[in-house]
Amino acid sequence: VQLRRRRGLVQAGDSLRLSCVVSGRAFDAYGWFRQYPGKDREFVAGLRYRGDHPYYSNPVKGRFTISRDKYENTMNLQMNSLKPEDTAVYYCAVGGGDWREPDTYVYWGQGTLVTVSS
Repeated sequence: VQLRRRRGLVQAGDSLRLSCVVSGRAFDAYGWFRQYPGKDREFVAGLRYRGDHPYYSNPVKGRFTISRDKYENTMNLQMNSLKPEDTAVYYCAVGGGDWREPDTYVYWGQGTLVTVSS
């Protein structure tokens, strides 16, 4: 699992798209997490293999969109209306279980810092 974008620096209200290349095989679950300094990783969004019924955490619901391109073997997180509180290190992850459960995800990208200035 390889994160394509290394770092994002944007202003509040801007949009940013994160992408991960998922090589090897298809998985049952595709997810995005974020981590604040000194905090545990927070589950942001999840998508199952079929690409329907996405899951979003309440802080990002309505602003973030998770998607998957099976032909390019990528998974994406479109982030709109970004807020300073969205500043965190973002990780993509895949796994073999329920896409709505954080414990499903076992293979991780390396993370990218997203900074949203006010």
